[in-house]
Amino acid sequence: MAFLPPSSPDLNPIEKFFSKLKARLRKAATRDIEALGKEIGKFLNTVSPSEQTNFFTSCGYVST
Repeated sequence: MAFLPPSSPDLNPIEKFFSKLKARLRKAATRDIEALGKEIGKFLNTVSPSEQTNFFTSCGYVST
C-alpha cells in the first residue's frame, strides 16, 4: 500500500505551479484584467507535460 506524503506546501504540486505563475505575473506587471487573462494563457502554453510531471515527482506522488 502506498501512502501519500504529508500535507505541506513543499510537497504540493499545485503550490509549485502557482509559485511559478505568480512569478510570471509579477514580471509582466499587468494591471488590466484582459491583459492578465492573456498573460495567464501564455503561461499555460509554456508549461510542458514533462514539467507538470516533475512537479508531482518532486513532491513524491510519482515513483520512477
